[in-house]
Amino acid sequence: MNGILSFAWVGLGGLVGSLCRYGLTLSLSAPAAAMPWGTLASNLAGCFVIGLVSQLAADTEILSPGTRLFLATGFCGGFTTLSSLVYELVQMVKTGEWLYALLYLNGTFFGAVLAFLVGVSCIGLIRSWGH
Repeated sequence: MNGILSFAWVGLGGLVGSLCRYGLTLSLSAPAAAMPWGTLASNLAGCFVIGLVSQLAADTEILSPGTRLFLATGFCGGFTTLSSLVYELVQMVKTGEWLYALLYLNGTFFGAVLAFLVGVSCIGLIRSWGH
C-alpha cells in the first residue's frame, strides 16, 4: 500500500471516529452530570474495537491493510483517547515487559496530568504578562 493511500485511510477513519465520538458525547451528556459518560463510553467501545481488530489481524487475513489502518489507527484514534495506549500496554505484558508497561502506564497518566497543568500555567503566565 502506498503512502498517500495509507494517509487517506487513516484520515477518513479519524474523521468518522471523531464524528462518532462527538455524537456519542452529545447523546450521553446531561446538563448537570458529574461523570463524562460520553468519553467513558467512547474509550471503552474503542478499546473493544481495537481488540477485535488486533486479534483479527493477528489470526486471520480477513482485514486488508487499508481496513486495519482505517479501523485501528484512524477510527479508534479519532474515537478514543485510550485504545492505542491499551493495545501497546497489552503487547508489553504479553512479551513480559512488565517494567516498561508499568512505566508507560504511569508515565502516560501522570505525565498527561502534569502536561495539562503546565499548559494551564503557561496560559496564566501569558495572560498575566498582558496586564
